[in-house]
Amino acid sequence: MSDTTSNPSGVSDFGRAPERRATYSSGVCPPAEPLWPHFLTGQEDAPVRVLLVDDDEFMRRVIAQELLSDLRIQLEGQAGSVRDGRRLLATHEFDVLMVDLRLGDGSGFDLIREARKLQRHCEIIVISALEDDAHVIHALELGATGYLLKHAWLQSFAQAVLQVVNGGAAITPKLARRLLTRMNLQSGGEPPAMEAPVREATLTAREREVLRCVARGYVSKEISLRLGISGQTVNAHIKNIYKKLHVHSRAQAVSLATHTGQL
Repeated sequence: MSDTTSNPSGVSDFGRAPERRATYSSGVCPPAEPLWPHFLTGQEDAPVRVLLVDDDEFMRRVIAQELLSDLRIQLEGQAGSVRDGRRLLATHEFDVLMVDLRLGDGSGFDLIREARKLQRHCEIIVISALEDDAHVIHALELGATGYLLKHAWLQSFAQAVLQVVNGGAAITPKLARRLLTRMNLQSGGEPPAMEAPVREATLTAREREVLRCVARGYVSKEISLRLGISGQTVNAHIKNIYKKLHVHSRAQAVSLATHTGQL
């Protein structure tokens, strides 16, 4: 079952419709556009391409409407099952996959793995009602850079997309707090045994500074301000860190660097 994004209740194969720009009646001021530096990913002439997979029709409509209202984002397609999600992954170019973990015909984890194979450098944002540590940690281990709880307050789906494509992470504050507590508790014991890092995995002093900021939860823009470097330089350092440590997410980089004594 498929149709266009003008009907978000089904599977959609198309991005932003030409009539996306809202019109406002006389006397009504349109909302102010947030300032967005030119060097950040996600511009009106080069929007972030997103695929959305969720079998909750209402939730999918809510997320789709929010994404479509931001001109820095292009919703390339929607699906409500693993089967249709696989079709979207195979037929669309995308920068971000937003996916529920519990789908009617399978697990969103399968789509995360498949997305990673097709687009190695894509970003993954999980949108789920599941908030137990096992699901969250497994998603992060597979390379997810975002984990948002459905119906949680203090979160924006559009901002989450823009955060992850600019080197940040998007985690519901409640989960982030719990993960930090878990890490603090674990740091009091013996770290799990790991192989010694190879010589080329050694991080430079600046890369360690950037990664310490990442570990504290700062996004690229905040790191650039704290360290006095450009956002592009921050993202370049993060890419180098990923390459050196052979990881796919900030959470993995922080974990590995901590256990190998580089943080």
